[in-house]
Amino acid sequence: MKQAARTRPLSPEPPDAANEDLPEAGHADDLIELLFFAYRDFVSDPDRILEEYGFGRAHHRVLHFVERNPGLTIAELLDILRITKQSLNRVLKELIETGYIEQRAGTSDRRHRLLTCTPRGRRLAEQLAEVQGERVRRALAEAGPAARGPASRFLLAMIDPTDRPGVSRLLAAAPPRPADEA
Repeated sequence: MKQAARTRPLSPEPPDAANEDLPEAGHADDLIELLFFAYRDFVSDPDRILEEYGFGRAHHRVLHFVERNPGLTIAELLDILRITKQSLNRVLKELIETGYIEQRAGTSDRRHRLLTCTPRGRRLAEQLAEVQGERVRRALAEAGPAARGPASRFLLAMIDPTDRPGVSRLLAAAPPRPADEA
């Protein structure tokens, strides 16, 4: 299948407000590629850290959401991650056995398993968030101060419309990290 030629090449520099060098609206393929490259680099920093622990991206996601939402149930985590119970159990077992996550019975329903990070798990989750936060802060600084709102709206719009209210509630419930408050 032949690809349509770009009307203009993308600049290797980030766009500035006066001369936006973004793909035209009809060129979703360019944005798709930018998302692939952005994701590749966004996860590369924590991947290097996780490798030292013998962990992967699934471990990172579990640590991230449990650290940001202490007391999260396994059912809630399954809903957030959209992975099979079998996949979560494997990762969770490793994180519990290595002392990064604790699991305790719920107070109102003892069948519920409430997940929290141990101090060790919190430190690792914060280290991973710090390297990713640095990349996001750098990108926002390069894109300009007005980019945060449009970037947030764009990312929220990428989420399935039926999931947006739940994601918004999850974001609102999580406490800000110190670097996010600036």
